[in-house]
Amino acid sequence: MRLLQCLLTANDCYKAKQTIRPKGIMVHSTGANNPMLRRYVQPTVSTPERTSLLAALGTNPNRNDWNRTGTNACVHGFIGKLADGTVAVVQTLPWNWRGWHAGVGSSGRSANNTHISFEICEDGLSDPRYFVQAYQAAVELTAMLCREYRLNPLADGVVICHREGCCRGIASNHADVEHWFPRHGKSMDTFRADVAREMNGKKEELDMTKDELLSIEKTGDKPSSWAKASAEKAKRKGLLTGDGKGNYGWQVPLTTERLAVILDRAGVLDALPDR
Repeated sequence: MRLLQCLLTANDCYKAKQTIRPKGIMVHSTGANNPMLRRYVQPTVSTPERTSLLAALGTNPNRNDWNRTGTNACVHGFIGKLADGTVAVVQTLPWNWRGWHAGVGSSGRSANNTHISFEICEDGLSDPRYFVQAYQAAVELTAMLCREYRLNPLADGVVICHREGCCRGIASNHADVEHWFPRHGKSMDTFRADVAREMNGKKEELDMTKDELLSIEKTGDKPSSWAKASAEKAKRKGLLTGDGKGNYGWQVPLTTERLAVILDRAGVLDALPDR
């Protein structure tokens, strides 16, 4: 997966700068026959690396991209074709910012408040080569986000499409992506399974360095008696996961980067104001 960043800083949603604590991922597709990323994503004059981004994306001469005021929609990322025809992902909002992608559902609630979102740029829906490439990029992006936010893609309501969000009462009435995936033998069920496989295939503990993993080998799961209850709670809450082999290193010195991950998983960092 090639991942670029071109934040939509001129979009009104970006300017609102509201944040969420992500509880899931919502998959969208654009509903228009145009797989080119440049249709939706363009840098502004102040965007970092503007020249290289324009070279990669290409220019939208119609100026109807989403990086402008009055768009009234915004997602966290797009998947589609770069100017050279290769498929890539472009991040367009910080992952933990509130997007404008789901609308309001029949329950009066909105996945805007809970789910990270991305759009897959549609083509004519009949090109299997493009579908496979875009689908795989979507799988890898979703797996990356699930790892980052400690989400289980197989848990109920975590990884859903816009149509499923509508059925759950947390999104407006759209068909994506159920009008496209089945044409190529896929569904949201197979998508979730593929995301889980992608995550299991990359089992390394991304929140720990190699040296830290080695440092807790053969330490087992033996916290001190006075810390046992808290240790069990930390495991249940997913704050500490060990090395996947039953070793937790409860009495190994805590590095500042591991402390930062623990605080982030607990939601402490999101609750603190920026300085």
